[in-house]
Amino acid sequence: MSKQRVVRSHSPFAWLKWAAIGIALLLALPVLVVVANVFTGSGGVWTHLWNTVLADYVSNSLLLMIGVAVGVLCIGVPVAWLTSVCRFPGASVLGWALLLPLAMPAYIIAYTYTGLLDFAGPVQGAIRALSGLGYGEYWFFEIRSLGGAVIMLSLVLYPYVYLMSRAAFLEQSANTLEVSRTLGYSNVSAFFRLALPLARPAIIAGLTLAMMEVLADYGTVQYFGVATFTTGIMRTFYGFGDLAGASQLAGILLLFVCVLIFTERYSRRKLRYHASGLRKASQRELVLSGWRGVAACVFCCLPVLFGFLLPAGVLLYWSVFEAEPLTWDFLLLAWHSFYLAFLAALIVVALALVLSYALRLHPSRSVSTSVASAGVGYALPGTIIAIGVIVPLAW
Repeated sequence: MSKQRVVRSHSPFAWLKWAAIGIALLLALPVLVVVANVFTGSGGVWTHLWNTVLADYVSNSLLLMIGVAVGVLCIGVPVAWLTSVCRFPGASVLGWALLLPLAMPAYIIAYTYTGLLDFAGPVQGAIRALSGLGYGEYWFFEIRSLGGAVIMLSLVLYPYVYLMSRAAFLEQSANTLEVSRTLGYSNVSAFFRLALPLARPAIIAGLTLAMMEVLADYGTVQYFGVATFTTGIMRTFYGFGDLAGASQLAGILLLFVCVLIFTERYSRRKLRYHASGLRKASQRELVLSGWRGVAACVFCCLPVLFGFLLPAGVLLYWSVFEAEPLTWDFLLLAWHSFYLAFLAALIVVALALVLSYALRLHPSRSVSTSVASAGVGYALPGTIIAIGVIVPLAW
């Protein structure tokens, strides 16, 4: 053991351990600045928030998380099972097409559906034209509401659960599922009693990522007028000009994130993974023919339709027939967007490679803690992270 430690300490990759710790400290700096401002005091702003809107922030954030959690699970897990284990018309195409909603920002899909379903939109306009009813004489779902925000976020965030669940289902042994048939399990029973429990760690990991996205979302909830922690942080910072009050709200938001991370880690604390040479579940395809195949295809097409194709089609129509002609300012904005995305992607990939290889080669407590802490700021709004960067740089 001592010899192994000596060899590892003189390994050419020994620097990865200190690089990972340094990267984690650098990435945690904005969060540490925000946390430090929590204890600086905000005068009467915090008392005002406590007495007026804090209860709404907590309740709306919790309801939003619960609603989106139910939505992404009901969409992501079934389509992952169908595309990984079952064979039906279009399954191979849907396997990658179900990832397309990840390319659609939540606030963009909220904007397009508001244009379609709002009172002045074409859907309600057609209802009034066909029925002859006026405003207030018929019921229609209010898209700008907490329920509307739940639907919008569910449509764009279910791929997190889909990706993790599908990977877990593909790695499951087909022999286990076949043995379940000898015990009298149907395909549905085998899914609920064997496949789903075995994939639970991956499902919870994907769900945790989706919940962190929900907590960090600002554009959708602000556009729909839903008071959550992110909108409260922005209002406190820009409306009251109080960094301490905004940081105190961000501290509560960080507490939510820590609870999510702890829950995800605790749920798989005793689990170990074993890769064997047995046949994978994907090699035992369940052929769905007739109405079952059609039903599976339609069910898997709906998330792609409502999460990507319909919003993208609406945006394309507006761009071609209703938008102003392209100007230099628009091209400059597009260039800035692509340039920023390209540089950010390069930096993120480089840092992620260093952290992942450091954790693989040096699985010590310090490295694992550093890697885990590097992602804590993922659930904070980008503006708060920007504040946490500007303040120390201004020093």
